Amino acid sequence: MANDIVDVTPNESLRTWGWISYFLHLVVAVTAVLPGAQVSIALLLVALVIDLVKREDAVGTWQASHFSWRIRSVLWAGVLYMVTSPLWLLFFVPGWIAWGLISLWFLYRIVKGMVRMGAGRSMES
Repeated sequence: MANDIVDVTPNESLRTWGWISYFLHLVVAVTAVLPGAQVSIALLLVALVIDLVKREDAVGTWQASHFSWRIRSVLWAGVLYMVTSPLWLLFFVPGWIAWGLISLWFLYRIVKGMVRMGAGRSMES
């Protein structure tokens, strides 16, 4: 029975956490571009916390760049959403366009990261 224990290497564990985070980001990114389908920001916060906590474990591995990539993507998207939020109050259409473009940019970054991680490649700086 002792031989049934599965030994998960730190690299495999980081990859699993990375996929969980990318999946949560993807759900948020896809629903952000679909009108009326927005999910709770809680999913994005869970993914961000995972990335912040596990980033230290990834130092010195090819996966470290993915943790940084996801963190930067969320922070930049958050800043861009906040900066453009007054457009919603003043003019509906420019706000909708701005948030649509930000959401598409965020979706692009998440898909790009997933593709590179699936190929075992780090993210460029």
